[in-house]
Amino acid sequence: MKVTFLSIAETEFIEAINYYNERSQGLGYEFAAEVKATIHRIEQYPEAWPIATKETRKCRCKRFPYSIVYLLKNDKIIVVAVMHLHRKPGYWVDRL
Repeated sequence: MKVTFLSIAETEFIEAINYYNERSQGLGYEFAAEVKATIHRIEQYPEAWPIATKETRKCRCKRFPYSIVYLLKNDKIIVVAVMHLHRKPGYWVDRL
């Protein structure tokens, strides 16, 4: 399946990478690798993760407090949010 990001989700991802790199050299790249591994799990089992809304699912990252919120459309996985778990839950719902 092809994976695409909404532009706002891509911006969130990049901002989180930058945040972690500012905290500790290389930590942002570790975060990016974790997000990519999470997306790889989604690609392998797109319908295995819990339903977030009627249209979306979410898959939690293992090491960092983030979930990938996505929807399945035809043969695509569309990443709606790279969501921090300790911030406003549901802030991304209006992106649908």
